[in-house]
Amino acid sequence: MTSGRDAPQHPHAGTIPDDAAPKTLVILGATGSIGRSTAQILALHPRAFTVAAVAGGRDAAALAKTAIALGAQFAALADPSGYAALKAALSGTGIACAAGPEAVEEAARRPCDLVVGAIAGTAGMRPTFSAIRAGRTIALANKETLVCAGAAVMAAAERHGAKLLPLDSEHNAIFQALGDADWSTIERMTLTASGGPFRDWSAERIASATLDQALAHPNWAMGPKVTIDSAGLINKGLEVIEAHHLFGVPAEKLDVVVHPQSVVHGLVSFADGSVTAGMALPDMRVPIAHCLTYPRRIESGARKLDLAAVGTLTFEAPDLARFPGLGVALAALKTGGGLPTVFNAANEVAVEAFVARRIGFSDIVRIVEATCEAAVAEGLAPTPTDVDEALAVDHVARERAAALLH
Repeated sequence: MTSGRDAPQHPHAGTIPDDAAPKTLVILGATGSIGRSTAQILALHPRAFTVAAVAGGRDAAALAKTAIALGAQFAALADPSGYAALKAALSGTGIACAAGPEAVEEAARRPCDLVVGAIAGTAGMRPTFSAIRAGRTIALANKETLVCAGAAVMAAAERHGAKLLPLDSEHNAIFQALGDADWSTIERMTLTASGGPFRDWSAERIASATLDQALAHPNWAMGPKVTIDSAGLINKGLEVIEAHHLFGVPAEKLDVVVHPQSVVHGLVSFADGSVTAGMALPDMRVPIAHCLTYPRRIESGARKLDLAAVGTLTFEAPDLARFPGLGVALAALKTGGGLPTVFNAANEVAVEAFVARRIGFSDIVRIVEATCEAAVAEGLAPTPTDVDEALAVDHVARERAAALLH
């Protein structure tokens, strides 16, 4: 992770000097929620950025529209079957295009000042590693890369001179709250969770929750996978694992607190008893803007925080009896080895099955926990040392989790 100790100051907050050279971006996951929010910020600063490449998953029409709107030089679609549609949609624009996983990795390697890594799930792992090997600065929102191969990611970043900027709201808040702190004085890092739509529900009611209810997040507008993970606090477990690698702190110095207003996103506690917090209204444009021009700050388009208007901020400990997924994630982190990779893989399989209405909400945790227990019983995989090893563990775990669906 890069350091903020030597960040230069500029007297005109929220602006970029007219003579500043445009910053070149690559946006991976350009058609997702973070990609769309990034595009909104770019529209506020039309002379401040150029886009070398955009990448998307399956929606050729949406990717072409995004590429044209951003003036991208290259567009890559992960699904090779969508190449013809993408090429037709970009005909006459001068925007080059390609399709398939290799094309997305090519986009990640394009020369640029910053890669926005926002591909959801393990599909983002190889492109992220490609950007790292190219020595890029990466605003990382793909938590699975660090959950599944965190030690390998951080080692590769150091080896290739790559820098990671935390784009998730909680990690970005902690990054900002750290400032120029002496890391030896840090006693605790706390990630906040809204509690999701089921914060006040009984365990029995949560177990029978429908897909529509799980997708009705009270504070954030996110993709379905992250939203469902948030409903069961599994997302917060993944973020704790991510923070362990990103900030290099042991599991015992990380904790979670439920904060329904989603105003405080992360806190850092120090040896002298002081606590610093990263605060903003719940809007992903805030951490995105911070990463786009770090260490300079620019206008994000997000509403400004008015504490008097908010009125009340409340905090409570997470209830692991009603939200056992968080406990399973924390146990996976403490056990270590390849278990966090197993946890993530099983969760992706289970959430996909829930979205397809093949299983109930409570079955997600049941499948994840059973898959992790089987991995422990059979002998843990060693800590993955590269992306191939991580994906191999992921593959076996997915097979075992899928078998539990029947």
